[in-house]
Amino acid sequence: MKQNPNTQCNNASSCGCNASTTESTSYWKGICAALFLCIGLILQYKVQTPLLYFLVPYLIGYLFVGLTVLNEAWKAILKADFFNEFTLMSVATIGAIAIGEYPEAVAVMLFYYVGELFQHHAVDRARANIQELLDVRSLVATVKRDEEFVEMEPSEVKIGDVLVVRVGERVPLDGELLMGGGSFDTSALTGESVPRSIALGEEVLAGMINLDRVIELRVTKSYTDSSLSKILHLVEEATSRKAKTELFIRRFAKVYTPIVFFLAVAIVLLPWFFVADYQFANWLYRGLVFLVISCPCALVISIPLGFYGGIGAASRHGILFKGANYLELLTKIKSIGFDKTGTLTQGVFKVKQFATVESRVKDKDNLLATIVAIEVNSTHPIAKAIVQYGQEQGVEKNSLSFSTVKELPGYGMLAKNGEVTYLLGNAKLLEKYNVSYPSSLTENVETTILLAENGKFVAHLVIADVIRSDAKHLIDNLRKKGILNIALLSGDQTTIVERTAKELGINHYYGNLLPEQKVELVKEAKRKGEPLCFVGDGVNDAPVLALSDVGVAMGGMGSDAAIEVADVVIQSDQPSRLITAINIANKTKQIVYQNIALAFGVKAIVLILGGFGLATMWEAVFADVGVALLAILNAVRILTKRFSV
Repeated sequence: MKQNPNTQCNNASSCGCNASTTESTSYWKGICAALFLCIGLILQYKVQTPLLYFLVPYLIGYLFVGLTVLNEAWKAILKADFFNEFTLMSVATIGAIAIGEYPEAVAVMLFYYVGELFQHHAVDRARANIQELLDVRSLVATVKRDEEFVEMEPSEVKIGDVLVVRVGERVPLDGELLMGGGSFDTSALTGESVPRSIALGEEVLAGMINLDRVIELRVTKSYTDSSLSKILHLVEEATSRKAKTELFIRRFAKVYTPIVFFLAVAIVLLPWFFVADYQFANWLYRGLVFLVISCPCALVISIPLGFYGGIGAASRHGILFKGANYLELLTKIKSIGFDKTGTLTQGVFKVKQFATVESRVKDKDNLLATIVAIEVNSTHPIAKAIVQYGQEQGVEKNSLSFSTVKELPGYGMLAKNGEVTYLLGNAKLLEKYNVSYPSSLTENVETTILLAENGKFVAHLVIADVIRSDAKHLIDNLRKKGILNIALLSGDQTTIVERTAKELGINHYYGNLLPEQKVELVKEAKRKGEPLCFVGDGVNDAPVLALSDVGVAMGGMGSDAAIEVADVVIQSDQPSRLITAINIANKTKQIVYQNIALAFGVKAIVLILGGFGLATMWEAVFADVGVALLAILNAVRILTKRFSV
């Protein structure tokens, strides 16, 4: 993954937490500096040697850990940047040496140096966690060509090539499964630990792990267009999009740093006019302590790291935020709109009921076999659902044959077997051929398929889109979180939308909507001024996902258009993961605010004490480096937390 130094600190002028320091720092320098500091202390206080003897070890120890900081300070000064942590630390420690506070000068620079190492280690750990979670690209693709197997980089494989993936290997590219079926670990894409079964002809995505048998698949997308590459790209972009809190703190630091610098100068010079026994060295020491305390590193490193950690935690749960700003926005959401098909429902047809007329009850199995034999000739989604239902009931696909099978678009199927003619389709089909059927069937809000044999109605099937198992759990939990304004927006018939809404406990619902009508409803809701979230999965949802304050795309296998414009992508087919996303966003916000309170609180107290001469360099080190370390450790802990739905 591309490393973005802005993830750590976007403003070197206000913070010393710059990635460039890690290139020239190592632990052995800190060890050497500590060793020479101890030698200096022994020579000064135990042996009590002349100044030159203990000054040399102090200076050597200081240069071990301070040379890099002095160099960075000099570079900043050449660019007319005087108010940064490097300059503050350089002025404070050189001033301490000038007034004879040698041990404190070395100790302050040493602790600052060690603190920087820990800070960069924490940032690297956060980045490595996201890298480990998402960088699961296969480095090699095995291509089958003329019964030979050629290994090549996935980026060189062309659409239409046939890949072989062995057991335990990651799928390198998106493709269509060509042989048999298989079980796949999809955790890299969806966050789900339960393996997913994929059948012949279905799509297999890059990043999945083949679990049980050697498979072949035909590549359907290039390397750059694969689902996994898009996910990685989304995460890379996410770390560069700043939340309002993060941007505010960085703007604040640019103003805050020069103010405290001039306050430190005032602490040194102003007492000359008001204090009778003014001693320059004493007030200079207070000013230097004030400078060390004032460094804003704890704020400008721990806050972006908090948001970065939130993005990493979400990725671990199969949720991709395209920016830290959406983490923050999600905590403010009070209104949520949902698409129905594919979002709160599975988006696939299922046979809910199969019934025959009373006189043909004993012939029910044969009639089902007839229906399956007819529908196997159609590619319509409803036909596929009926064929699947038949297989579940033990009916063979090719158990019957027909002399004529004709598809009538908009109506259904007509089939002939010798002297018997079958009509299988909607009510309009039977009406077209003057076949009577029970009028009660037209009152059904769900799709009803009718079967007529030689001009007589004999059976019907009720087909419906199935509500996702966790959809009700999602709606109930949203209400518990105080999100009461929930609406269902769908292009389906209003009667079907109404039934779904009532089952889920949603009070506001709209059916028969075109994409532009969904947009108008969202615009109307946004006029109220509250942040609005919309959750959808289809191409027709793309406009409202783009318009919403937070657009959430359901399912990594959903519409590319929806994923492209959405702000948050839930990689699994579980709408309840939205609760997980909200929980992570709330926890991230909590950690960020804790860090702000910690940094401001401790610094304010020690700054006041330093101004009155009640704090030494040791307290100053804690107020700067110590608070920064505590804030960073607090921010990183979100990466190890597991969030339940």
